[in-house]
Amino acid sequence: MGNTGKILIYTKDQGAALGDLFGIFFEDINHAADGGLYAEMVRNRSFEFDPIDRHDYDGLTAWEKVELGEGKSSIQVEQEHPIHPRNPHYVAVEIIEAGEGVGIKNLGFNSGLPYREGETYTFSMYARRSASFDEPVAVRLEGIDGTVYGEAKVMVTSEWTKYEVVVASSATDFSGRLAVVTKGNGTLYLDMISLFPTKTFRNRPGGLRDDIATMLADLKPKFMRFPGGCLIHDGSLNAGDRDSMYRWKNTIGPVEQRPPRKNNWRYHQTLGLGYFEYFQFCEDIGAKPIPILPAGSDPHSQRYVPIDELGPWIDDALDLIEFANGDASTEWGSLRALLGHPEPFNLEYIGIGNEEIGEQFFERYTYFHQAIKAKYPDIQIINSSGPFAAGGEYERGWRSARDNGSDFVDEHYYQSPDWLLAHYHRYDSFSADDPKVFLGEYASWGNTYYNALAEAAFMTGLEKNAHAVGLACYAPLLCNIDYVNWKPDLIWFNNHQVFGTANYYVQQMFMHHQGDHLLRMVTDGFAVPAQPAGNKERIEGKLLVGANLNEVVYRDIRLINHETGEVRTLTDKVEIGETEEDRRHRSEFGRNAVVGETGLKSYSLSMKAIRKNGSRGFIMFFGFQDEANYVVWEAGSHSNQESMVHAGSKGYRGCLTQSLFSPETGVEYHLEVRVDGRRIRTYVDGALINDTEHIAPVIEPLYCSASIEEATGDVIVKAVNVHDVDVQAQLQFADLHSDSLLIDVYDMSGYGLDEMNSLEAPAKIVPKYKRMQTSGNQVSYEFPKHSVTVFRVRKG
Repeated sequence: MGNTGKILIYTKDQGAALGDLFGIFFEDINHAADGGLYAEMVRNRSFEFDPIDRHDYDGLTAWEKVELGEGKSSIQVEQEHPIHPRNPHYVAVEIIEAGEGVGIKNLGFNSGLPYREGETYTFSMYARRSASFDEPVAVRLEGIDGTVYGEAKVMVTSEWTKYEVVVASSATDFSGRLAVVTKGNGTLYLDMISLFPTKTFRNRPGGLRDDIATMLADLKPKFMRFPGGCLIHDGSLNAGDRDSMYRWKNTIGPVEQRPPRKNNWRYHQTLGLGYFEYFQFCEDIGAKPIPILPAGSDPHSQRYVPIDELGPWIDDALDLIEFANGDASTEWGSLRALLGHPEPFNLEYIGIGNEEIGEQFFERYTYFHQAIKAKYPDIQIINSSGPFAAGGEYERGWRSARDNGSDFVDEHYYQSPDWLLAHYHRYDSFSADDPKVFLGEYASWGNTYYNALAEAAFMTGLEKNAHAVGLACYAPLLCNIDYVNWKPDLIWFNNHQVFGTANYYVQQMFMHHQGDHLLRMVTDGFAVPAQPAGNKERIEGKLLVGANLNEVVYRDIRLINHETGEVRTLTDKVEIGETEEDRRHRSEFGRNAVVGETGLKSYSLSMKAIRKNGSRGFIMFFGFQDEANYVVWEAGSHSNQESMVHAGSKGYRGCLTQSLFSPETGVEYHLEVRVDGRRIRTYVDGALINDTEHIAPVIEPLYCSASIEEATGDVIVKAVNVHDVDVQAQLQFADLHSDSLLIDVYDMSGYGLDEMNSLEAPAKIVPKYKRMQTSGNQVSYEFPKHSVTVFRVRKG
């Protein structure tokens, strides 16, 4: 950049503790559990799939009939005599003609069941039959064409019995099938048909997929937040309902006794990966568990437990703490011991609610907070501030946290890379006396190298504000490439491969080299922070109005110049509508009509609007440059509950602010957007609804942080260069007196901003390592353009 800056690190001047800052967040989204981390290879193993999970599911989803030779059979799902009432369905195979064998076969996830030559697989099932007890039931690992790679046989009796055998595969085939066949006569009844690799993570039977779990362990996270996400609170209030909110007590004990569950991401959830397994996995990888529990509040469907019926929900929270930490003499501690873990899990944190909005949640939160603190005062409680970075509900969450004395406030936001750079100083003004921030979900919209670079820059800001930010985790964590509900994601996989994104390796660099305390750092001599080309002091461009799954009439659309007072009528009337069919052929914000354009610095866009039909409200674009760069106000979005201002930047979208607003059909509203420079305010019938600023990024010469690791004494320096040119710097380590310094350098650079890792090139973007030794207590270093660099410094 034309000059050499200086970075002075005071190695004896310690600041805030970094604590458990960087961790991971697991939610069963994108088939992250079933078909993913949970190593079960059989899909719909207990025949519990149902249209309530997804419209095209039934009890035989992922199963096919097997009829070999002249064999004939009838197959149906029954529930008259189940192995357990919470798992009521099973399959009945009526043998009409035995032929060469009849039965069923499973198609697995993705392309099929993945088999590897020489590896073994643990098969189990519950079975009984009505006749032919001397006729074996064959279990076969097969290819699509029926080629048998491995086989075992069991003799089945007349009563439900669990059978288990180990089968080896003679071939590698990632599109395999699992067949269960027999001969004879009568009916064969089957349930809980299961196949696990014998080699799971830590070789635990019925455990986790080794390659995915190892990638998580290799991050070395300080904590794991689980099991969601919107998964927590989206559902029925009745714990016995299939579509209930996530209730942890349904997820422990023998897997055949765990009830089926509708996953709110529109698929079936077995609960085979339950709370005991979550705690155990956290212990295995050295991560502190952070369970999140529902508060009897579902903001999506507006279902709320009456206050006088909160007792059982609060008891669930208290019982969970006892399950995790109680000794074997307690009710729930004894159950944990019975499940194989007599020692406590040493739970320190618990979260109540997820992305909650509305007074109903915050009223209920108080009861949970008081009960938990009364019984377990050392447990740190996490409150919620909704799914957006600013606005009315965000502020309501912070007020609740301050009023209750919450230990943490869970902030969530998914933003553009430019937003992260623009908000690098977001937490500078946060007080150390307030509850700490738990940044429980965040990411920029993408898995390119540029996304990872912007996230790394933002993360140095999280570190430098450790006085206010206590915990942070990227989200979502996992995505099965054939079952995508949400992206971006940290780790992608299919049924036999897994890879980390560029974002993953940024997270890994920060987790491996977090440090324990901040060190004071002073920079000098760098170029002044730069504003990217194209940034302006005003929001200008086209003005549009639109509709999203509704029909809207806009009248008397005016542009008001606040500098001159001029009022200009843009159009008298616009009618615009969109159907479900239209949605397939349009952009994210519906159908739109251009009504004008402005280059003004201070102006208002004013109109009257009425919704004639549909489920959402009104859309007003301003500062519209193109479909990749714009600002938009949605008044009545997301289940017709919210007023949100979004900004698009280089194709990435982010929400600037959010408040509650629910427009009614047939009611005319006066809508106004006022823009002053980059400040945006929205009004409905004269009442202020949103107030935000569309901050333009100002690019730092380097994004830097410094810390010290107590166990090793290493000084850790992180530097992120987002510029298009190299940056020369001289680093000086005050009070680190030595004839030489030994520096381990971990560097990620040399990649195009649009490059990504993939299944075909899983290690295209990875950190590189080198070692340097210098004389004295300083070093000159050229930070490459578009780079993330970590120094570990010790005396030579």
